[in-house]
Amino acid sequence: MPVRARPTWRAAGQLLACVLLVLASAGFVAGGLLGDAGVGGAAFLALGAVGLVLFGAGTLLSAGALLARRPVLVLEEGGVRRPARWPLPRRADRFLPWDEVHSLAALRRGVEGRRRGEQEHLVFLRSAELTELARTADRPMLVALTLSDIPPSAGLPAGAGRAHEWCVLVQPGWDVTLPELVKQIRARRPLPVVDRRSR
Repeated sequence: MPVRARPTWRAAGQLLACVLLVLASAGFVAGGLLGDAGVGGAAFLALGAVGLVLFGAGTLLSAGALLARRPVLVLEEGGVRRPARWPLPRRADRFLPWDEVHSLAALRRGVEGRRRGEQEHLVFLRSAELTELARTADRPMLVALTLSDIPPSAGLPAGAGRAHEWCVLVQPGWDVTLPELVKQIRARRPLPVVDRRSR
């Protein structure tokens, strides 16, 4: 079952911004070519050429990500797959077999009332120690499961520094909610779920 992110106004706005910047860069190039052949014309031409390359690449990436609609997560019979972002090839996908998943942890991270607010995460835990940590640790300690830069001196169980590799930020624009996603996972594999979103 593929989980996809729906197109958002933010992605469309990003694409529109890149297109406008490409047009502005083309104007710089035209100004450099049609204007005077001095230092100013050469500077306009150089700035426009750099802008065309950079903003053209940004436009391609934005349009490709919007049109490719690659799934953000794929639940398969053998495990869970995190497809590589477009334009990376499919061989860059990451795969975690169900046999290596010990449990699931549903977490909430962030501050209510801020711009992004509280965000829900689903962590695929790969050991009994991490499951126990998710079940009993205080909320600040749980955030460690979502971070990639945990120092070894943090006093966390083995494997906690790599938990972020299979921590998935469940975006509001996905075509499934966190409870639906957990239900689909448990239909494939009856994994224990530690729900720490409210405590």
